Amino acid sequence: MAVSLQKGQKIDLTKGNANLKKVLVGLGWDPIRTSGTNFDIDSSVLMLDENGKIAKSGGLFGMGGAKMVVSFRNLKSPCGSVVHGGDNLTGDGDGDDEQIYVDLTKVPSNIQKLVFVVNIYMCESRSQDFGQVLNAYIRLANHTDQTELCRFNLSDNYSGKTALIVGEIYRHSGEWKFNAIGEGTTDRSISDLEDRY
Repeated sequence: MAVSLQKGQKIDLTKGNANLKKVLVGLGWDPIRTSGTNFDIDSSVLMLDENGKIAKSGGLFGMGGAKMVVSFRNLKSPCGSVVHGGDNLTGDGDGDDEQIYVDLTKVPSNIQKLVFVVNIYMCESRSQDFGQVLNAYIRLANHTDQTELCRFNLSDNYSGKTALIVGEIYRHSGEWKFNAIGEGTTDRSISDLEDRY
């Protein structure tokens, strides 16, 4: 049975579950129709090194190369460990609005955290924020058999917030864990979120 997490809670993913190799990360939301303009909410993954900075692929000692960020602009990490399922432009329908697949066995050893973020595309020109979004969540499932491992429903008031740092999968003592963060920000784009790291 899936564990329902509260903000700030952490859960072991691989400890006691050694067979867990691939994780499906589902993100969902229900926009309130206010202006008649669709909400285009984009999910992304920031792949952080041991210093808490976005890692770069290739180059000498990780210097140079492309930023290790997976988003609608770049659907797959250079190492192939993180794959974005594609952009949902409206948030319509039931279930996950966007899905990201993580192969824990392929995550490079220098990557310590996978930070899952969402932001509202063109939030300023459309006057949209997460106070106008209901039922936002992140859930993790075993990709092999679709068994849900945990779910975090974001229930805070996010009025005025245009981006969310939803949660993170991170390494700890040789195991993988998940941290439910749920922090709202006023970042206007994925580039702004990247600048934090």
